[in-house]
Amino acid sequence: MASATAIANPDAEARGAEPRRRVWPVGSRLGRLIIALQLVGLAVLVGGALVLNELRRGLVDARIESLTLEGQVVANVIDQTATLGDPPGLQADVAANVLQNLYIPRSQRVRLFDAEGHLLADSMVVADRVESAPLPPARKPDEKPVRLAIPGFGPKAKPDDAARALAAEVSRALSGRPASDTRLSEGGRRVVSVSLPIQHVREVLGVLTLEAGDVDQIIAAERTALIPFALVAVGVTLLSSLLLTQLVARPILRLASAADRVRLSRARAIDLPDLAERNDEIGDLTRSLTDMTKALSDRIDAIESFAADVAHEIRNPLTSIRSATETLSLVKDDAPREKLMGILKQDVGRLDRLITDISNASRLDAELAREAPRPLDLERLLQEIAGFYEATAKEGDPHVRFSPVAGRHDPMLVAAREGPLGQVFRNLIDNARSFSPEGGEVRVALARGRGEVVATIDDDGPGMPPENLETVFERFYTSRPKGKAFGGNSGLGLSIARQIVEAHKGRVWAENRQDAEGRVTGARFCVALPAA
Repeated sequence: MASATAIANPDAEARGAEPRRRVWPVGSRLGRLIIALQLVGLAVLVGGALVLNELRRGLVDARIESLTLEGQVVANVIDQTATLGDPPGLQADVAANVLQNLYIPRSQRVRLFDAEGHLLADSMVVADRVESAPLPPARKPDEKPVRLAIPGFGPKAKPDDAARALAAEVSRALSGRPASDTRLSEGGRRVVSVSLPIQHVREVLGVLTLEAGDVDQIIAAERTALIPFALVAVGVTLLSSLLLTQLVARPILRLASAADRVRLSRARAIDLPDLAERNDEIGDLTRSLTDMTKALSDRIDAIESFAADVAHEIRNPLTSIRSATETLSLVKDDAPREKLMGILKQDVGRLDRLITDISNASRLDAELAREAPRPLDLERLLQEIAGFYEATAKEGDPHVRFSPVAGRHDPMLVAAREGPLGQVFRNLIDNARSFSPEGGEVRVALARGRGEVVATIDDDGPGMPPENLETVFERFYTSRPKGKAFGGNSGLGLSIARQIVEAHKGRVWAENRQDAEGRVTGARFCVALPAA
């Protein structure tokens, strides 16, 4: 029943006609914000890692370059001072003295190999240098002994692997080309290593290998430098989470609470103006819920009004029936009894017609929701309706004539539901026939306007008072033409027609036709529907 009594909400319809948010996240403000905030934190972390990775690579490359320069100097000195004989060869004792006299930082190690890859000199040996590590704190008597991590013999130490890596590097350098790499030393530390061939003219006499063991310190510095980036990324993530909670979670909880208040009948509609003013999905949801609850509230009011109107309209024939039945037992003459029986039949017919129209009105929303609008040829529909009236017309009934659109071959398409829209034109034609004189004519025409198709139904009746051109669409409004029996109309036909037309985003209105002298020559009902 509520479907026949819905009151239009112009603001809600205007907003509903506008497109909501489009494809996510292109048309989503919150979607873009969520993605941006998460990407900022990720970008900080990734950017920091990339920057530090480039820094590490740059430091290692710079270390290799500096070791190469130092190695070239040492190799030239050894070539000039420790190369004797013909063919020339390296003097191991002289080379060891050279290495001992040269300044070699403690973080570096220099080794000299002959042409066959045998070790001739080692800066750690000639300088009498020993690798050391701090001792652990003294243990208490009841504590278990702690194993010392001796360089070269800890769990990370792999002497065989370190020796193979060094041998491979020396072998590459013996081919006459410098070799550089980062590898593990015998002590398990990561070192930057450069191996340079010692050449006399073109002959390779040996290989000079320089190692720098400060790579671990570089990596540790990188990790330390990465901490601020990680902290910033964590902070951005936490901030984005708080913002999302403030911008999304809390407003949705407020909407849920407002909906609960409406459900528990403590409010008639959701009213959250601060959320409705937001220009994002939360604002859209708030406005949609506000419009929905407002429409439901209006519909509840309309149901109450409709129920009161129905009770009033049904009460009239029931009162007449009760009065006739009470009088019928008192009347003995046949003529008055026949008259009372006629009144009873008329009131029963009126009551049946009224209940039928009320039932049709109550099912209208369900019928409109059951079928989706489809392209409909309005010209074909009106031709079929007019043809049906002509085929079933009785003698003296007004004729229904449809005038096809002249000079057009393309169909007049509208997006509509054929069943409900056919009911609109049947209601309008029935109304026009009821006001037409006996043997008169009802004319149906079709025309195309700006983006819409307009159908007109004309009659030759007395027309309508100007003040009633809008009133005729109200529920249970009836204006009986002269000579027509009382109760022949329920007053719902035009109201149902307007409701169906407005459900199709169209318009329906009434006007009077006038001749050249300004006299009313009949009524005209117009239906404008958007063209498909």
